[in-house]
Amino acid sequence: MSHSSSETLVKMANQIGDFFGSQRHSDGAAGVADHIKKFWDPRMRAGIMEYVAHGGAGLKPVVLEALKRLENAQNNSPASREADHVKAPLT
Repeated sequence: MSHSSSETLVKMANQIGDFFGSQRHSDGAAGVADHIKKFWDPRMRAGIMEYVAHGGAGLKPVVLEALKRLENAQNNSPASREADHVKAPLT
């Protein structure tokens, strides 16, 4: 992913984080995660997750928490568990 596209994703994610972080009675990270899951293209989600895997510099804490939640949800999905099962060696 190019540097400029990473910068754009970081800027967008942080703007979403600012919005949901300002909501007094809500879980900001949950709001960010839900928004990214619902409205970001899969390539955008993959790009920001790759960026986080390389350190995630410049992302606000609420955004990092949201992306960790998305990653955990993805890793614990039935499709992910099925893929792990298929990859497991037969004993």
